[in-house]
Formats: sequence, C-alpha cells, structure tokens
Amino acid sequence: MTVNGKKRTAEISPDDFLLETLRSLGFKSVKRGCDTGSCGLCTVLVEGKPVLSCSYLSARADGHEVTTIEGAGEEAKKVASALVGEGVEQCGFCSPGLVLSILGMKKELGKGATDDQIKNYLNGNLCRCTGYEGQLRGIRQYLEV
Repeated sequence: MTVNGKKRTAEISPDDFLLETLRSLGFKSVKRGCDTGSCGLCTVLVEGKPVLSCSYLSARADGHEVTTIEGAGEEAKKVASALVGEGVEQCGFCSPGLVLSILGMKKELGKGATDDQIKNYLNGNLCRCTGYEGQLRGIRQYLEV
C-alpha cells in the first residue's frame, strides 16, 4: 500500500486491521478508540474516502493510497484553523479522525453541503469534550457553505 505518498510494505495476517498495520508502521496518529467502528478516532482516508481503520482489513488497502493526518498537509491545517476560529478545537485524540472525515466530506459533498448532509457525514465521529454546533460552524466556514 501507499501511505502518505510513500510505498510501504508490512507482513500482515488475513485478519489484521488497518489500524494495527498503520500503527506498526509508525503512524501513531491513528488512534485506537472503541474498536467497534463507532467513534471515528481511527479514521483514515483510503483513496480519499474516510474509512474506520479498526474495522477495515489491512489486505483491502493493498494497492491503494492511504492518508493519515501526517499526510493531509495544508488542507488539514485549513480545517484545524476553521475549527479553532470557531473556538471548537478538539484534543489531539479526536482531532485526526474528525479532520480526515471533513477532508473526505469536502471531496464528496463539496461547497453545496447542507447542515443535514454535514451532520449525516459526521455520524460516528464522537467528541466527548465539546458540543457539535461549533464544529458545524467551523465545517461550514471550511467548506465555504
């Protein structure tokens, strides 16, 4: 697989999940949360689409581009800036998954996203530290909605 633009190889078992494979390759920003695909902490992009790496088999990523927060670059900084601008910065535990989901959202929904579409897209990104209205304002600002 390619991770953040660089080819990577790893010895895996058929039942290994992408979360563990990425962490074993040194991508510690991919966080372990619920291990049930419910919280969004482990979100990474595969071919630009958010996937929950705790429930995505590593073998499925073979031959695909995987992006972690380390590879999201300037776009991740723009998302973070929009969230900070609304006073809803999140802790480092939840932020990587949320930011990557927002990047996937921009690619899939674009500037015409409605509030309901944004909320639906983020279903499963849990944040225990903040409310969600501020994030919605920050996402609207980032998407220029």
